[in-house]
This record gives sequence, structure tokens and C-alpha cells, in this order.
Amino acid sequence: MHYQGNIFRPPSEAHSILLQVTTGCSHNKCSFCGMYKDNRFSIKSDDIIMADIDFAARNCHRQNRLFLCDGDTLIVPQKRLVPILEAISAKLPWVERVGTYANAKSIAMKSVEELRELHRLGLGIAYMGLESGDDVTLEKINKGSDRANMIEMGKKIRSAGIKLSITVILGIAGLERSQVHAELSGKALSEMDPEYVGALSLMLTSETPLHGQWERGDFALPGAQEMLAELRTMLHHTELSGGYFHANHASNYLPIKARLPEEKKATLALIDRALKGKIGLKPEYMRGL
Repeated sequence: MHYQGNIFRPPSEAHSILLQVTTGCSHNKCSFCGMYKDNRFSIKSDDIIMADIDFAARNCHRQNRLFLCDGDTLIVPQKRLVPILEAISAKLPWVERVGTYANAKSIAMKSVEELRELHRLGLGIAYMGLESGDDVTLEKINKGSDRANMIEMGKKIRSAGIKLSITVILGIAGLERSQVHAELSGKALSEMDPEYVGALSLMLTSETPLHGQWERGDFALPGAQEMLAELRTMLHHTELSGGYFHANHASNYLPIKARLPEEKKATLALIDRALKGKIGLKPEYMRGL
């Protein structure tokens, strides 16, 4: 495989074929993220992409899922993305699902009909970072979109039959708007009604703008108890028609995995026990990105 730079993928794609179609992130301005700071966004050549598909056809028979890297391959023009998915289908017939990162901008650039075409060709899931349902927080972290737009784009991609996995970040609003962020995020998730929600806990990354704000005292990082309280508030305000709410990322202090709505009450009770000190939290040295 012709990989350039660091390769990132969602935890659920750990055992997937990783096909790098783009380098970097098309937005790459979020204040908390340092994943692609050293990588300029570009779309790789068709020759290299097809050569990597041929490599996977020879060497990746045990993997039945494929993830399109890097930060946002959905932004690739339709006339180039369709042949890529067609080649995956033809040369890797055992692949059952193709996934990609997506953001509000890239979803907006595709019509519903184009998204449905991608779904027919195997695109089964898109991972989208909401981060927060609070517009004040979204502006501060330079997300590049607001709450209403991301809700609309989340609904749009689901209407095309593509499953949606949404990421939210505990602690991203700082102490000042901690509970506001948690409540509004839960309500935004309810409106989008994704199949999956992944809640991460903020870990500051050096050389990012948010880390600099923290060093200057302009950002107060919530502690374990505050993040756990955010998790409870967010889950309390999240209503899914039949999805999973996960907070089992390596960054989280209390791993949870709940099917909503049926496991919501029991999971809230579990968080309450942890808030009361009856369940131990993950120590700092065991947390990771």
C-alpha cells in the first residue's frame, strides 16, 4: 500500500482494509485536532489508488470491511469516487462494507441521488464529527459548521441509506459551558438519530490551538468528574430510535456501551454509581487517543 503520512481510522475499523484515497483533511482547522497538521490535503492519483486495490485483492482476503482514508474522502468528486467503489466491488467481492469519514461540507456537495449511488456501490457507513451541539462551542473550536447544518447533513446521509456514526467530545466546551454543551449535544443527537454515537473525552494535543489556550489559562479543562457529569447529561437528553451510544474509547474514564432506548435507564444508573464513587474510573496513565 502507498501510504503517506500518519493513517487514522475509527476504532471500529481496526480490522478493515485501509485504502488511502486522500491525504490529510479538507477542513483541518479544528482547534483541538492535531491529526493532520503536517499533511496538506490532496486527492491521490487514480493509478496509485487502483494499484492499492490490486494489492488488497492479492493480500487482504481475511478482511471483509474496507475504510477509505484519510480525513474526508467523501469530498472526492463523484466522477472519481464511483470508479473507486466499482473497482472495490469488482476486485474485492468479499468486502461487505465500505466506510469513510465525512463532514457537513462534503455531504452538502453531494446530492441525495449521488449519495444513494455510493450506497448502492457499497458505501455502508459514514463517520461524522459533531463534537458539540452547542453553536458557541462549535464556533470556538473552529468546526466550520453550525448545529443546524450538521443535523441537516446527518439526516441527509441517512436518507440515502448510509449508516451514520457520530462523534461527540466530552470536555470540549471547557468548564464554563460544560452542561450546556452536554444537553445541547444530546438533543442534537436525538434529532439526527444515528445508528451509532461515540463519545470521546478530550485529551489536549500539543501544538494545537486549544492546547495553547489551555497553557495561557484561556481554556479550563474539565476533570474526570466533570466529564462524567457531561456524559450523564448528554445520555439523558439523547433519544435514539434504535442505536448504540458508546463511550468505550481509550480516552474515556468510564467505558459504557448502551443500546438505546432499552439500556438507557440502566446505563444512567451505572454513571450515577460512578459519580458517587462506587465504581472506579480509569486512571490518567491508562487513557489514550
